[in-house]
Amino acid sequence: MIPLLSLIIFLPLLGVVLVLLTPSRLDKCIKYTSILVTGVVLVLSAYLVLCFNKTDASMQFVEHQPWFASLNIWYYLGVDGLSIMLVFLTALLGLLACLASWGIKERVKEYFCFYLLLMTGMLGTFLALDLVLFYIFWELVLIPMYFLIGIWGGPRRQYAAVKFFLYTLAGSVLMLLGILAMYFLSTPHTFNMLELASAGFTPRWQMILFFAFFIGFAIKVPIFPFHTWLPDAHVEAPTPVSVLLAGVLLKMGGYGLFRVCLPLFKGAVVSLAPALIVLAVINIVYGACVAMAQTDFKKMVAYSSVSHMGFVLLGFAALNATGFNGAVLEMFNHGIITAGMFLMVGVLYDRAHTRDLGAFGGLASSMPYYAFCLTFLSLASLGLPGLSGFVGEFLALVGGFASYPVFVTIAAIGLVIGVGYFLYMLQRVLWGALNPKCVGYGDMNVLELVSVIPLIVITLIVGVCPWVILAFQQLTMEGIARLF
Repeated sequence: MIPLLSLIIFLPLLGVVLVLLTPSRLDKCIKYTSILVTGVVLVLSAYLVLCFNKTDASMQFVEHQPWFASLNIWYYLGVDGLSIMLVFLTALLGLLACLASWGIKERVKEYFCFYLLLMTGMLGTFLALDLVLFYIFWELVLIPMYFLIGIWGGPRRQYAAVKFFLYTLAGSVLMLLGILAMYFLSTPHTFNMLELASAGFTPRWQMILFFAFFIGFAIKVPIFPFHTWLPDAHVEAPTPVSVLLAGVLLKMGGYGLFRVCLPLFKGAVVSLAPALIVLAVINIVYGACVAMAQTDFKKMVAYSSVSHMGFVLLGFAALNATGFNGAVLEMFNHGIITAGMFLMVGVLYDRAHTRDLGAFGGLASSMPYYAFCLTFLSLASLGLPGLSGFVGEFLALVGGFASYPVFVTIAAIGLVIGVGYFLYMLQRVLWGALNPKCVGYGDMNVLELVSVIPLIVITLIVGVCPWVILAFQQLTMEGIARLF
């Protein structure tokens, strides 16, 4: 049997070796190699999706080999309805962001080495079923992301990179302590996530362990008040890195909540569900209000991510299959739409060298392709019915409404504010008289269109036919919901 999951994870690592062996002066060769590797990973991920059995809620394509047998640590990989589309999302954005990295001109070799190493960490996080292996991949993501922001970022890149590093490291330390505690509390001692789900931790230990993991995941999502690293990291990161940061890294936190916290700490989750609903509402409304106040295009999109990821927490805390389906679908949809929005910001920044919304105006007349793509993705992000952004948020709201109608009603205010700031942004950037400063801006080129069009197509397909994605995750979400 071909170890398909291992190939998907470690092909980017092979790409790192190939890039390291390529002379630094051959910039184009390095870029083509990276695009080829990420392209193959996407093909393998698409094959994984095609071969995935949607009628089976158990782990599929399992790879289970002893690693450190004396400590009961295993090389254990598997994919189910929770992770399958997140793996595909990572592979897709990995290729598109790699194409968007064509404009990197400084230290090209180092950039693509870190980029491909980041891909390995992200893919491994979604596929690991042993907590030690999961933690290794989780931490592996931290190192290349720190350097990608700190070396190729904007004027305040070092501050943003250090802030990202410290926040994530603090959460990781707590997570490590939680992993060790679970190992010694379980009988027999194990790091196997599936076995730990039936370990039967006492209510007190469940609460302690939940917070150890929750804080680490909350920083990644990010959940208020652990969100302050995100706008700085997004604003200073180069555009392709922002695509992966919003499209994939934030989903690692949401994935961790579903993979670890729900099945392992059921009692703690039930007890804390009302508090989690409150945090979700704060995320949604606060993120939308702060996004409305932004004049920096990229920071506006960053704060909109804080708001949208609040719906993931809302669906998680609903503790029913509808909410769970909405939360997981929202992770996929947000990854697609927000990645496209950051690519749109990058297109404009490459021409204007500014992200100030007041510096634009009337671009629809001179950049029609750009106007179409930006309008389409903005409408999807604000939750227009018929586009994918609507479906996940609607299911999360429906799932939460049965138990928390008042809070869900307040959360819906965030949707109204979202409509406001996206339409206001479109008015300032695209409509009205053409700003004299914008004369001469060229429309999107072929490479930029190739990077964005697949995201637009997926947004439309999922919006019209959401069961295309829901079919993969529904049985798994219903199985988790039965625990409650």
